[in-house]
Amino acid sequence: MNYETRVTADGSEPFESDLRGVDETQRSAMRKRIIIAGIILAVLAAIAFGLFAKYGSTGLAAGDEEAQLPVVTVVAPGRTTVEGTIGATGTLAARRELPIGVVGEGGRVVSVPVEAGQWVRAGQVLASIDRSVQSQQVQSAAAQIDVARADAQLAQANLERAQKLVERGFVSQADIDRLTATRDAARARVQVTQAQYRELGARNARLNIVAPAAGLLLERNVDPGAVVSPGSGVLFRIAKGGEMELLARVGEGELGQLSVGVQAEVVPVGTDKTFTGQVWQLAPTINPQDRQGTARIALSYAPELRPGGFANATIRSGTVVAPLLPESAVLSDDEGSFVYIVGNEDKIVRRPIVVGSVTPDGIVIEDGLRGTERVVLRAGGFLNAGETIKPVLQKD
Repeated sequence: MNYETRVTADGSEPFESDLRGVDETQRSAMRKRIIIAGIILAVLAAIAFGLFAKYGSTGLAAGDEEAQLPVVTVVAPGRTTVEGTIGATGTLAARRELPIGVVGEGGRVVSVPVEAGQWVRAGQVLASIDRSVQSQQVQSAAAQIDVARADAQLAQANLERAQKLVERGFVSQADIDRLTATRDAARARVQVTQAQYRELGARNARLNIVAPAAGLLLERNVDPGAVVSPGSGVLFRIAKGGEMELLARVGEGELGQLSVGVQAEVVPVGTDKTFTGQVWQLAPTINPQDRQGTARIALSYAPELRPGGFANATIRSGTVVAPLLPESAVLSDDEGSFVYIVGNEDKIVRRPIVVGSVTPDGIVIEDGLRGTERVVLRAGGFLNAGETIKPVLQKD
């Protein structure tokens, strides 16, 4: 019986039994598969040997280890001259508000010819009070003046007649003195009644509630028929000249950077209009509760500026020279604002900073940076202090 024997390199015959009963084509295909498998195993063994020889027992090589470091974009901000601004919020109010109440004895209001929102002139009647009783008193005082004048004229005539008779001895000097005193008293009574008449006239004039100055009528708190008195409180409020102001609340540190006369831009809530004013007064005191002071910003009249409303202000505080960073580079947590800078050996270092004003070009860093540091531009939230990175400087 004939059969073919295949001998391997080590002299064994591993395939002899497997190939029995198999035709030549099948035996040839099987041999090819075995050869291919052997080649693949040899290649894998060679790769494993090479890796072991390259890295040994210490892991990645130094060059590849550097390749595995995170690539982080950094920026050297330098120092930039920035127009200093201070943001503040506050309440709108009349710059000079005039509260108006009853200055006379009061009474029943008969007419109120004005409405809130109207412009009034100085001396214009805002409300009239019934004066029927006072009018009768004025008439009585006018009659008393006539009586006093008549008495004074009679006393003067009696004195003149007596002076003509004193030379003939019919009237004594004592009678002349008495008649002179009577004449003087009558004249004095005329002046008294005239003063009383003027007083009543002045009292009646005070029954009209008038505007002490020209301006915008802000409030009307009385209607016809109401009974008012000096204790009725404020009946009208006027913004003198229609001038307004913003009572801007700023921190005590920022308050020290401001001065009277600097410009400010005010945007009332509910509108996109911007109004330009200027600081005309800085508060001499600081609120001990919130450590803030008030900067009073004068504004010209505009319908959108309603006293009691809320507004935002941007106040110019001069120029500063400081580093300017994009918003993405500035981080914050419970300890305050900070940035990550690249230190020695390209390790991340946390640097506390003091943030200043926000400009269209970035955030002003008032303290904490010189401007020569390499600051992490983005992805700071994914880094930790002490971590080694591969910095890439951003070019302008």
